Amino acid sequence: MHRLTFVPANRALPLSLIPRPRPRPLNLRALPRRIACELASIAGDRDRELELPLVLILRPLFPAFQDALRERFRFLEPWESSLPTHDFLSAHANSVRALLCSGPLPPVDASTLACLPGLQCVVATSTGVNHIAMDECRRREILVANAGTVFSDDAADYAVGLLIDVLRKISTSDRYIRSGLWPLKGTYLLGSKLGGKRVGIVGFGSIGSKVAKRLEAFGCTIFYHSRTRKPSVSFKYFSNISNLAAESDALIVSCALTNETHHIISKDVLLALGKEGVVINVGRGALIDEKELVNCLMEGVIGGAGLDVFEDEPNVPQELFVLDNVVLSHHRAVFTPDSFSSLLQLVIDNLEAFFAGRPLLSPVSA
Repeated sequence: MHRLTFVPANRALPLSLIPRPRPRPLNLRALPRRIACELASIAGDRDRELELPLVLILRPLFPAFQDALRERFRFLEPWESSLPTHDFLSAHANSVRALLCSGPLPPVDASTLACLPGLQCVVATSTGVNHIAMDECRRREILVANAGTVFSDDAADYAVGLLIDVLRKISTSDRYIRSGLWPLKGTYLLGSKLGGKRVGIVGFGSIGSKVAKRLEAFGCTIFYHSRTRKPSVSFKYFSNISNLAAESDALIVSCALTNETHHIISKDVLLALGKEGVVINVGRGALIDEKELVNCLMEGVIGGAGLDVFEDEPNVPQELFVLDNVVLSHHRAVFTPDSFSSLLQLVIDNLEAFFAGRPLLSPVSA
């Protein structure tokens, strides 16, 4: 027997007591054709999106980059969740097979990998992989791909540009004119020529070899250092960095950052380079002992520097700001519209190769 509820006339009926009609399923045939087609299209788009391969990204990508990738992949985006990152990763632990790593922060460290037991592939948008726990990836047989050689030409161009700028004092001459000093103090100090310089290249991979090719055209003498001597390379090889510096007028640093190459350009190397020597870095900031570099520049131990990378980016030692023999740029040696386009295609190709069970196009070897 149902109990009747009496409600005074001056009181509103509680919402819980108001009978609600059951929602009817949407009948597309009863809608105008244009609306029905639009709703069907939206439903189809959602179905197609769910069919796309799932890729984890740890931070937002460049908008145009991300938009292009969304046409082929679904993204898991931890920053969109209220959960702490590791909790979010653990919640999706069994569904993530591929991770797209854009930039050094946050790093793909061992603790991140531990949250992803199903991970099988990491695709990095950088050439360097020092921000990825490579030992753990090797232990778990996780495939890793990097940017390959897509940045090599631009990085080599930039390294040569920095060297010319430091030697010929282009940036300092520009500031001299803009500050109005030419009419007051006359012409600026002369720079030195690039042709005939002895240039030591630290790291003779894709970037280093392209730097050498460019500098040969200027009439430079090329020396190099790498992990091992390269039989196909005719330039003089130095196994010892200090000996290389002692024989060189300039050092160009373009090797990968590893435990072995951390601070490979030490105080001893800078002292060997000498007071006329110039150091150029388009690799990673921690390849150079930055504190010792600043001291050597301030004290006139070396002649100058061209730096695109720093140890604690985006923080740059302020002592460098007042030195006219130093050219600075904000980690842009490898970035051009052309390199971005090539990188985008390589990322797509690597991810599609992984999901199709094919070999990666730019695998990182052990």
